[in-house]
Amino acid sequence: MHSGGGGFSLSKLTSVLKKKTQSDFDRVISGTSKTREKLSYMDEILGLWRLEDLDDTLDDLEETLLSVDFGPKTAGKVLDTIRELVEDGKIKTGEDCKRALKETIVNILVNDGGDPTKMNVSDDEKIPTCVLIIGVNGGGKTTTIGKLSNWYKNAGAKVMMVPGDTFRAAAAEQLQTWADRTGAIMSKSPPNTKPGAVSYKAVDEAIAMGDIDVILADTSGRLHTNLDLMDELVGVKSSIKKREPSMPHEVLLVLDGTTGLNMLNQAREFGQQLGVTGIILTKLDGTARGGAVISVVDEMKIPVKFVGVGETMEDLQVFEPLSFVDALFPEEAGDA
Repeated sequence: MHSGGGGFSLSKLTSVLKKKTQSDFDRVISGTSKTREKLSYMDEILGLWRLEDLDDTLDDLEETLLSVDFGPKTAGKVLDTIRELVEDGKIKTGEDCKRALKETIVNILVNDGGDPTKMNVSDDEKIPTCVLIIGVNGGGKTTTIGKLSNWYKNAGAKVMMVPGDTFRAAAAEQLQTWADRTGAIMSKSPPNTKPGAVSYKAVDEAIAMGDIDVILADTSGRLHTNLDLMDELVGVKSSIKKREPSMPHEVLLVLDGTTGLNMLNQAREFGQQLGVTGIILTKLDGTARGGAVISVVDEMKIPVKFVGVGETMEDLQVFEPLSFVDALFPEEAGDA
């Protein structure tokens, strides 16, 4: 069963997730350059570290975090931790402070988000893994599905794409292009079918085919304030569940990195209605607002699973908190 994709399995998927290469890290480094540039002001602040100026230093650090769209709540939480560590005598120098800052941010990403390298998969080999992709239009959803299809293919999976965005005229054609590029197949979607019915039929078709490993279901993405859209998405999820109660195994929310803290409102709306299991952060390379993702994880307790750091298919990277924070706060030559 499921041999069509070259032997897709959870262990294969896990090894693909955990395999970090230098080129992956280089992509994350180049993709976070604008945020890193703004944060580099911290090195100046910490270079002048004096315990007696602690309040001023913390104010300056807070201002720097806010400048890259850390939310006030998350920035405050990070700096409260720093103050405690100073008072406990665990931070004595600027280098100590930078190290502690990085550790505190990594802890938020790991403890609140959980392990981003765990993708939920079907535990029944007769049932494909279903990934529902949601998010507002313009955030890079269709492109992300294409990149995700490529990523699953590299893990040995045979992928089916579902054109569930029936609202946007060119959505299905765009998806077909990505299917052709990544060797995925498209579900047979009759025209003028409602999104819930499209998704139900696709799941039915995938199970009947017997060799589909992963279903990637696209959805409509009119503004998150649009109640009709939320009702429609809840309906799509229910239709999928009606055909196969274990589905969807993942509900991934695509967030546009260039929107900064606005993504927090989107994450709240979608999270409340749809039980989001993970976040894909796109367009990170085009923004200096990369701090927002830390606030989303802090407030929503949902892991970031992937980041998009460029245009090519390989530029969808598995999110690795330590690498991400290292990219934002690189060690200077003089740092320990």
